[in-house]
Amino acid sequence: MNVRGLEALRAFVECGSVARAADRLLKTAPQVSRLLSALEDEAGFAIFDRRGRSLSLTAEGRRFYQQVDQLLTAQDELDRFAAQIRGGRRDHVRILSSPFISHGLINQALARMMARHPGLTAQVDSRVRLDIDTWMEAEAFDLGVVVLPLKTGAYEIEPLLTVKAVAALHPSHPLAALEVVTYEDLIQHDIISTHPRSLLGRHLESLSHRTGRKANIRIEARNGVIACQLASLNLGCCIADPFVAQSSGVSGLVLKRFKPALDLRYGFIRPSWVPRSALVDDLAREIRTLAEEMIAEPFFAPALARLHAA
Repeated sequence: MNVRGLEALRAFVECGSVARAADRLLKTAPQVSRLLSALEDEAGFAIFDRRGRSLSLTAEGRRFYQQVDQLLTAQDELDRFAAQIRGGRRDHVRILSSPFISHGLINQALARMMARHPGLTAQVDSRVRLDIDTWMEAEAFDLGVVVLPLKTGAYEIEPLLTVKAVAALHPSHPLAALEVVTYEDLIQHDIISTHPRSLLGRHLESLSHRTGRKANIRIEARNGVIACQLASLNLGCCIADPFVAQSSGVSGLVLKRFKPALDLRYGFIRPSWVPRSALVDDLAREIRTLAEEMIAEPFFAPALARLHAA
C-alpha cells in the first residue's frame, strides 16, 4: 500500500482531525483527505465512518490501524538505525519498559550512562503491563525491564528484584494508623482496584474467592498510577506496587505492609537473537545499582521490599 496513505492515517489518528494531520504532514486538508480515501480503496473495506463532516475509524479501521502503527514504527526504527550507521554511531541502545519503570529507574540510569558515554544514543519505549506479551513480539529492543512472569518466548530473563505489594492510602484514612493492613481490614472500606487482568487485580479476586468475602470496589482504575492518585484524594485505598506509588506524582500517600503478601518480581529481558553487548550489560548494571539504592531509601523500607541478587 502507498506509504504516504499509511502515514496520513497515523497522522489523522494521532492528531484527531484531517486539518491537524495536514499541518503535521505539511499538506493541505484536501490532499490528506485524498490520501485517506485512496488508502481505503486499496484496503478494500471501510476504514472510516463518515457522518456529515465528522470522520472516525470503524471497528475494522481500528484493527487495521494497530497493524499500520506497528509497521510504521518499524519503518521509523529502520530509518533511525540507517542514520546512525551513516553517522558512524555505534553506541546506541533500545530500551523497553513499563511507564512507571521508565520514570523511576530507566531515565535516571540512562542519565548516568550518558555522563560516562558522551557518544551514547538511546531509544526508550514504554508499554502498559497488560499489553506486555504483545508489544514484546512487535518491538525491537536490546534490554527490557518488566514485571514477571512472561509468556515463554525467545528471550533471556534475568531476575532484578522483588518488591511486596503495599496498601496505599490517604494519611487521614482509618487504616493509616495500622502497621499492617490485612485483606479483612481492607474489605471494611471502599477500595480502588486496578484492571481485573492486572496482577494486583487478580490478587484481590483470588483473596475474595479464598475468604468468601467480596471486596467493595468503588473505583476501577486502568493502572496503578491512577489508583494511587485516587487514593491520595481519599476516595478509597488500593493495593499498589511501591515503584508505581513512587511514580504516581502524589505526595503524602501512606504505604503500609499488606497481608496476604503479594511478591512483584522484576526482571531484565533480552531478545536471544540479539548479541549481548558490553554497553547493554553496563546499562543493566546501572539499573540494578539504582534499584538497590532506591529500595534502601525510607520509601522502600526493608519491611516492604527486598533485593534479590541475580
